[in-house]
Amino acid sequence: MIEAAVSAAVAIIAAGAALTNRLYGRITEMDRRLDTFELRVATNYVPKEDFTTAIQKIEDHMIRIETKIDKIVMKNA
Repeated sequence: MIEAAVSAAVAIIAAGAALTNRLYGRITEMDRRLDTFELRVATNYVPKEDFTTAIQKIEDHMIRIETKIDKIVMKNA
């Protein structure tokens, strides 16, 4: 009877160890995937201030171009 209890205890411990190992493996894989995602986000992220500055520069250039086109059209009219 003691042999059966010892065998059952060893089996339970082995199953628990296998389950724990598998769980830690999944956690490690999820951590790796999250790190990859964070790196992609960090490389593709543009701060709002930088974006606003870039858009303002584009708008300023467009206004200059429109002004030049208006002068050309008024000159030829």
